[in-house]
Amino acid sequence: MIALLGFIVVFGSVLGGFAAMGGNLWVLWQPYEVLIICGAAVGAFVIANPRGVIKDTLKSCRAVLRGRPHSKEEYLELFSLLYMLFRIGKRDLRKLENDLDNPTESKFFKSFAFVSKNPRNARFIADYFRLVLLGSKKSHEMEALLETEIETIEQDLNRVPNALNVMADSLPALGIVAAVLGVIKAMGSINQPPEVLGMLIGGALVGTFLGVLLSYGVVGPLANAIRARGEQELAYYIAIKTAIVAFLNEYQPEICAEYGRKVISADVRPTFEEVERATQEAARKTGMDL
Repeated sequence: MIALLGFIVVFGSVLGGFAAMGGNLWVLWQPYEVLIICGAAVGAFVIANPRGVIKDTLKSCRAVLRGRPHSKEEYLELFSLLYMLFRIGKRDLRKLENDLDNPTESKFFKSFAFVSKNPRNARFIADYFRLVLLGSKKSHEMEALLETEIETIEQDLNRVPNALNVMADSLPALGIVAAVLGVIKAMGSINQPPEVLGMLIGGALVGTFLGVLLSYGVVGPLANAIRARGEQELAYYIAIKTAIVAFLNEYQPEICAEYGRKVISADVRPTFEEVERATQEAARKTGMDL
């Protein structure tokens, strides 16, 4: 909702300032200029990007309006899940073999609603504990593998903002294209009275205005917001990685959870006491003896 408020401020400030200085807002209503600029930008975006990026762009735009990808409550649930896996792993991880093979259908994983609602997150956790179950317990090798996968996730998350940044860079030029076409139209009416010709030239200049406004006031900030949200999403995986590496270095489950907690940004980082309480609640909820 903060992003939506930002867009309202942008357009309110620009249009309100124009009206306050005596400008006629109706002059800015040039639907064909909008069609030229937006249509060309969307068409170029479709040409330049695969279907997956186009679909992810729509999802990312909706996600930005929802705010941060992970709340404090989600991190509390994550550390509860990891803590329980660490405790079970200290004893006999084979008890969860079926759960690790199919986390999306696992009763154990479904006990953690925030994790299970995102299959990629559940699969990410299950895959590495399955590797531990299969005997991969060298922390440096596991850390290297985790970092490689996180880099791949980062590249996937950056595809949308990179594509939108290219669109933002092209919009001022497309605004000039619309303005030139408007001037060509105006020159075809050069014999008209000055007030008519002035309206035509003013309408043409709206193309340049719209191109710059959409670039620096809408698409560019939207790309940065999606990138920032991707970085917040990446922090979730980094916390998992840090906790798992600590576990493979044979630290106690409480310390492993603390290692993961420390890499989270302060605005959503739960306290040690909150993690402890959440762990106890998760143990009671799942009915597992910890």
